[in-house]
Amino acid sequence: MTLPFGFRYSGVTCGIKASGKRDLAVISTDDTAVAAGVYTTNLVHAASIDWNRSITPSDQFRGIVINSGNANACTGDEGVVANEQMAMLLSAQLDCDPQQIAVLSTGIIGHQLPMEKLQTGIPAAVSAGGSSTEHFTAASEAILTTDQGTKAVTRTVTIDGQEIRIAGMAKGAGMIGPRMATMLAVVTTDAQLTPTTAQDLIRAAADHSFNRISVEGHMSTNDALVLIASGKSSAKLDSAESRSAFADGLNDVCLQMAQQIPADGEGASHSIAIEVSGAASDDDADTIARAIAASNLVKTAVTGNDPNWGRIVSAAGYCGVDFDASQVGLKLNGHAVFSAGQPIAFDEASVSQAIADSFETVIELTVGAGSGTASHWTSDLTTAYVEFNSEYTT
Repeated sequence: MTLPFGFRYSGVTCGIKASGKRDLAVISTDDTAVAAGVYTTNLVHAASIDWNRSITPSDQFRGIVINSGNANACTGDEGVVANEQMAMLLSAQLDCDPQQIAVLSTGIIGHQLPMEKLQTGIPAAVSAGGSSTEHFTAASEAILTTDQGTKAVTRTVTIDGQEIRIAGMAKGAGMIGPRMATMLAVVTTDAQLTPTTAQDLIRAAADHSFNRISVEGHMSTNDALVLIASGKSSAKLDSAESRSAFADGLNDVCLQMAQQIPADGEGASHSIAIEVSGAASDDDADTIARAIAASNLVKTAVTGNDPNWGRIVSAAGYCGVDFDASQVGLKLNGHAVFSAGQPIAFDEASVSQAIADSFETVIELTVGAGSGTASHWTSDLTTAYVEFNSEYTT
């Protein structure tokens, strides 16, 4: 990994998780930095969401503290106080104002945070911080809950011979149905950005990545995507071309992280990539793709390696988008199964085997000759998912 300059990362165990795994991460900056974020649109949300909305975008940012194992959501006034105390604990360590600190929490809803553990854990996390790959990896592990592994991506963008480094970490495997961000994700970069530019960039990146994934369509109370820019790179983003190059790198980091989330969907045996084309607009194509992704009948068909194309085209038909059904065509993993609104002969056993042989199932749906396109990524629905989530808190 090539990490951006100007950051310290840490991930430690402070005892929130009964498993003893890492459950507290801190990312701090050497100097004041720019930060921006996008957050869940769920009206029922964690105390951290209101806090972060109030302090970003900013050019006076110093750090972010993230706990896993406890969402601190639906915890009333006590949860609001606990969230502020987390910010105060980190600000005391970094000798800054609490308003310069962001807070993220993830885990079980409705449980109060064990503040006595965080009171010792946050100073310990700061002491353990560093700028190495090992420190970054420890932080990316500490934000996980039901994930099977870390979701981390790094990229380097070269502008006029100068490098800008981008590093992202994300978590999420269940309760994924975001409309503003994802479960949790933090992107650090040493690019020189203003708060306004950072906000515009991260919102656009979310729209083309995290806002296009789902597992079961259940929006979390804690979804957040935060971008932190230290400004330590010598590269200047002073032209449309340079800003576009950086945006491409940022978008790629976010997309790579986002795609890993449904691929890690709880109990998933397949990831599902949905590609819609030929719609009257991109928004229409997006609506169609989301309807297909949300269909439990489509998900279970993929689980069973069943090329039941009727479930897919009917999901497109009920989503509220107007299109000519006589122009609809469908491919599953490259195999044509429906064309010009008509069923076509295909070898069901071969297509079933093609689904079984690949972890990723690709659904390509054409709904006309329009220019509208959209992509969405989701996972299938298995008995393992049902079993896991039926026993999650018991």
